[in-house]
Amino acid sequence: MRRNTSTGVVNATREDSEGPEESLCFALLGPVRAWRGTHELDLGSPQQRVVLAVLLLRRGRPVTVAELVDAVWGDEPPPAAVSVLRTYASRLRKVLEPGRDAGQPPRVVVSAADGYRARVPEGSVDLNVFEQRVAEAKRLRATGALSAAADLLRAALDGWEGTPLAGLPGPLAEAERSRLAEERLATLETRLDTEVRLGRHSEVIAELAALTGEHPLREPLCRLLMLALYRSGRQAEALAVFRRTRGTLVAELGINPSASLQELHGRILTADPALAPTPPETEAEPWLPLAAGHLARPAQLPVDLATFTGRQAELDQIQALLPSDGTPPATVLINAIGGMAGVGKTTLAVHLAHRLAHRYPDGQLYINLRGFDPTGSAMPPGEAIRVFLDALGVPSQRIPAHLDVQAALYRSLLANRRMLLLLDNARDTEQVRPLLPAAPGCLAIVTSRNQLTGLIVSEGTRPLTLDPLSRAEAHEFLVRRVGAARLAAEPRATDEIITRCARLPLALAIIAARATAHPGFPLEAIAEELRAGRGSLDAFTGGEPATDVRAVFSSSYEALSAPAARLFRLLGLHPGPDLSAPAAAALAGLPLRGTRGLLAELTRAHLLTEHSPGRYALHDLLRAYAAERVATEETPQDRDRAAERLLRWYLHTADAAYAHLAPHRHRVPLQAPPPNCHPLTFPTHDEALTWCEAERPNLVAAVHQAAASPRPRLAWQLVAALWGFFYLRAHLHDWLDTGRTALHTARATRDRVGEARILNDMAVALTMTHRFDEAIDHLKQAMTRCRELGDTPGRSRAMGNLGNTYLQLGRLDRAAAYIRRSLVLDRAHGSAWGEGLALAKLGDIYQRLGRFDQAIDHLERSLAILRAGGNRWGEGVTLDILGTIHHRLHRHDDAIRHYRQALGALRDVGNRWDEGETLGHLADTLLAAGDLEAARTGWRQALAVFEECGHPDTEVIRGRLRRLDERGPDAAGASSDAAGA
Repeated sequence: MRRNTSTGVVNATREDSEGPEESLCFALLGPVRAWRGTHELDLGSPQQRVVLAVLLLRRGRPVTVAELVDAVWGDEPPPAAVSVLRTYASRLRKVLEPGRDAGQPPRVVVSAADGYRARVPEGSVDLNVFEQRVAEAKRLRATGALSAAADLLRAALDGWEGTPLAGLPGPLAEAERSRLAEERLATLETRLDTEVRLGRHSEVIAELAALTGEHPLREPLCRLLMLALYRSGRQAEALAVFRRTRGTLVAELGINPSASLQELHGRILTADPALAPTPPETEAEPWLPLAAGHLARPAQLPVDLATFTGRQAELDQIQALLPSDGTPPATVLINAIGGMAGVGKTTLAVHLAHRLAHRYPDGQLYINLRGFDPTGSAMPPGEAIRVFLDALGVPSQRIPAHLDVQAALYRSLLANRRMLLLLDNARDTEQVRPLLPAAPGCLAIVTSRNQLTGLIVSEGTRPLTLDPLSRAEAHEFLVRRVGAARLAAEPRATDEIITRCARLPLALAIIAARATAHPGFPLEAIAEELRAGRGSLDAFTGGEPATDVRAVFSSSYEALSAPAARLFRLLGLHPGPDLSAPAAAALAGLPLRGTRGLLAELTRAHLLTEHSPGRYALHDLLRAYAAERVATEETPQDRDRAAERLLRWYLHTADAAYAHLAPHRHRVPLQAPPPNCHPLTFPTHDEALTWCEAERPNLVAAVHQAAASPRPRLAWQLVAALWGFFYLRAHLHDWLDTGRTALHTARATRDRVGEARILNDMAVALTMTHRFDEAIDHLKQAMTRCRELGDTPGRSRAMGNLGNTYLQLGRLDRAAAYIRRSLVLDRAHGSAWGEGLALAKLGDIYQRLGRFDQAIDHLERSLAILRAGGNRWGEGVTLDILGTIHHRLHRHDDAIRHYRQALGALRDVGNRWDEGETLGHLADTLLAAGDLEAARTGWRQALAVFEECGHPDTEVIRGRLRRLDERGPDAAGASSDAAGA
């Protein structure tokens, strides 16, 4: 199971023989929602959602039609209530099981006597997860593991998204809302009581004060607040809480406080020594950031091959390493499966993992490390660990920034768990080592073309090198796929096919697929084609015909339709690790609908893999084969036209995204796309951002391909079109990498326009990474080039960027000079984007100088311009500066208001970099206003964004959190001045 970070719900996988629907998860602790994987489902009208909610609340028990009618409509159902109700059930079935055939019985909303029941695993409903966590936390409290209990209670409460069953009509929903609200409040009391017992009394005072104000009659909350205040040295305030509570109880209910509350009051009056704070409790074992026993239970193994055959000796060899009685091994077991490409390493590893999965009840993790991807895009260990941490349910904001810390957290989460890990297609030892568990009870299976000697020497890895199948195994392989009768009819052809395929599982699978697709073909004809279709995949030949993999690929390739064969070989021109159907259509110059059919044909022939819906990847051997085919079968002109279509498709689609991501910024004029190239357009900002994120590796690869192409101008144009995306998502490494390539190419081809644009844009990334000297040098060169070109708007941008760089350096006089000059030019050529931002930067300069009236005047003029143009990006930056002014003037409420408005604007456009900075500023103000807990939360949020973006001030935020945790006497003062620094 995998935690869905947007809802706190655990996704369900099939765990019993009855087969509940896979990948569904449900939320009741807020609006009623459902997801399949990461896709949210449309559950229909509020009344239809009531039906689903009632079924889920019954936890698999039947609900009669009469009970459902009463839940939806109460005492006044419509005349056709039963018919309408059955319509709701039918619609829910279609939404929850879209792929179910008409003849198949429902698996989720199941008919039961006179009604229905929902068949979903308990872990797929957020309410069930909440209740399980609370129950376990209570057990932990009873055993004295208070810190663990507090973490688990906090995790349980984090799963709430607001009012439970929000927006649902009907009497049942109203009753359940009241019940669940009480359950949440009781859990919150338990958590706060646990925190106080742990000695965290000072940390919970603000939260308790807010809760007692909201629930003044709830005596347990008042008691906790009194105790927390007293233990924090605030005796008078603790007594004041009692007086206020007593007054409220007398006035509203005519009763006195309970005996326990009065007793605590008396003990506080007499300063009872027994109430003094005790040292925080320590536990026998450290507790993880998340309660390890309640993390998600991933089940990520790929589907086992139904026709798997052979390899019994290898399977027995690995299984012999495990205790025969089913108990966990005393040490970590690591098995490295190696061998040549196509020998079946992954197939064996997946089959083995499925056979052993029952021995590892805490789950199975799988990842393709892409170690031998021909593009060189091997997955970094840090990315792999982040994928695993996400699968284990760790929220993204709690994932550390550095690889060694991520690895430590990852190993800690696997400690005391019995898990199976399959690390597929590893490149070398260094890629694998951070992913290995350190505690006994786990099994790691690694596949690689390289012998991982380092793991064998230092980690005690058990190596297993695969050889080709035996002849008997290869024959059985074909029997399972082609059929025993057909092979028996042509024994000599069968033997030759096995020989020509070198008994490699990949080669045999391709030939078997062809034979199956053409049942009328004699096997002798297939054997003859293998005999005649010689080629040279030199890197993968053993030097004799029997090991020539190219002949195997050629046999499958020649069986393709002509259009599919052309698309396959053109895929050898694609520079990135995968591609979408629209990109393939552009590469081939074909309509999208027809291209999808060709992609399906290639997938069926096992020449292409659809690794996720609509995204395709070539196996590395097949990519090399396609590259050879395109070089020999397409003319240089056709290859050049196909590559140009693809590059211009990426460029124009990136430009369409740029129009959403930086709508007020100057776009590069582009030549019209070539015929049969149809770039995408985006209805919304979010869709544009999502496309850029999905295509990022391909866009980076396209820049480098364009730089080496006959049209190098496309390289800098593509980098310029990605400016908004790179800035908003803070992909600074990719930005600088592609920028360097584009700048080198522009200079080599004497393209002064491209050189000026990239110098200007790259300087922004250099400033963000605090490489100020390089940024200044780039900008001065850009100003010179723009002056030579007569490019006034470009010169204005360079001046404004140079002013901003000096502003970040603290050289305010030079910053003001350049920004004023850019403002004059922006007004002259009518750039509202430039004028609004220039005024905002001048306002920032004035606030740093303490000239607040001038600063506010400039910022308000900036806001008027930016809002008139709908520039939410600039509006967010300007509001942040206004918040800083109010902070420095000690107008904390105004500062908080402006910062929150700024966050709304920045989040609207997805500006993560500036969002992180504003979160930090907001936390500064909250601390200055005395709200320590809110400040802590704000800095933690800022830290998560900074770590994600690689922000140079990450350590500054860590230091503030550290000082706040230490509660040193200068923590507040040091932090409250930070926003104005």
